[in-house]
Amino acid sequence: MSPAPPRRPPPWLRPTIRIRLTLLYGGMFLVAGVVLLTLIYFLAAHTLKEGTPEFRVIGTNLRVGNVSCPGLPSVGTVDEINAAIGDCLRGRRELALRAFLNHSLAVLLGLTVVAFAFGYAMAGRVLSPLGRITRTAQRVAGSDLHRRIELGGPDDELKELADTFDQMLDRLDRAFESQRRFVANASHELRTPLAINRTLLEVQLADPGASPELVQLGKTLLATNERSEQLVEGLLLLARSENRVVDKKPVDLAEVASQAVDQSREEAQAKGVALGGARAQVFVQGNGVLLERIALNLVQNAVRYNVAEGGWVEVVTEPQPGCAVLVVANTGPVVPAYEVENLFEPFRRLRTERTGSDKGVGLGLSIVRSVVRAHDGSITAQPREGGGLVMRVVLPL
Repeated sequence: MSPAPPRRPPPWLRPTIRIRLTLLYGGMFLVAGVVLLTLIYFLAAHTLKEGTPEFRVIGTNLRVGNVSCPGLPSVGTVDEINAAIGDCLRGRRELALRAFLNHSLAVLLGLTVVAFAFGYAMAGRVLSPLGRITRTAQRVAGSDLHRRIELGGPDDELKELADTFDQMLDRLDRAFESQRRFVANASHELRTPLAINRTLLEVQLADPGASPELVQLGKTLLATNERSEQLVEGLLLLARSENRVVDKKPVDLAEVASQAVDQSREEAQAKGVALGGARAQVFVQGNGVLLERIALNLVQNAVRYNVAEGGWVEVVTEPQPGCAVLVVANTGPVVPAYEVENLFEPFRRLRTERTGSDKGVGLGLSIVRSVVRAHDGSITAQPREGGGLVMRVVLPL
């Protein structure tokens, strides 16, 4: 028998956020009330002491404490003197009430400032777990599914939310890892028969006694097999590049771009595309093989998707504050702005969704974006006026 799940205490016994906030704000209100009553008491006692005059008859003049009442008659009937004393008392009472009101407003203003500051500090303390959850969610949004909140503290609603979020991340991490393993294993399994097919075809084509029809069929099958190998290699690299690069080393981005240009030069010359661009030396932290794949895929795409005559491709690297930039610009067909984002999807090309041409297998830009993200970088594409694209890769130093 499976163990019974732990029983939760009743809601009114759990240290929930509602109970904690109730106790917190109730206590703050009680403390503020006690402080306010104490201050009002002292202010009232001081006002009564200062504002209540004491009458003494000194000679023929009636004086109020140390403050004279100039309206009192020096001689007169009892009623006249009593009326003058009453007027003096009312005046002094009005002055005392005005002073008491001014002091009370000053105390209220001071307590308001203190209450706002204390409430802000306490609200930040209560909501700090939410900030931790938000920061973890932001890191997860950056494709780091290994992060966990692991929130401690009382068993309240925020801890329950954090635990639920951690469980969701565990399931997502397992699902993505299973998907990556499946793609990698499937790609490995497919590479073996494709390599055998290529070997058999090359042996058959090397036979001098083969008929022209058989040679032509062998070349067609070899081209098809090579295309399948490219697809499998692309899938394998795409699956691998979704992971974050851990073992990073200094790599010269200019050297990587130059190697990509050299590897694409023969194809560019065959298509009549000129290669150029200034490449300044700048070092980034990353995997040299994957970074070379970024530059090679971008340059090959720029060469293949170009104009028939007078085309060009510019490959530029430049250092910028805190980052290195690789820019690959080319002439080519006009690309609508609303179709640019679709180019980064697997098996998507301009105005066609499935592979069906000799320009590639439709994974080039998908691999580029995955590798760039694995290096904590970003890639953007902008259509050029007159046709073509400007691909901009930004990598942290």
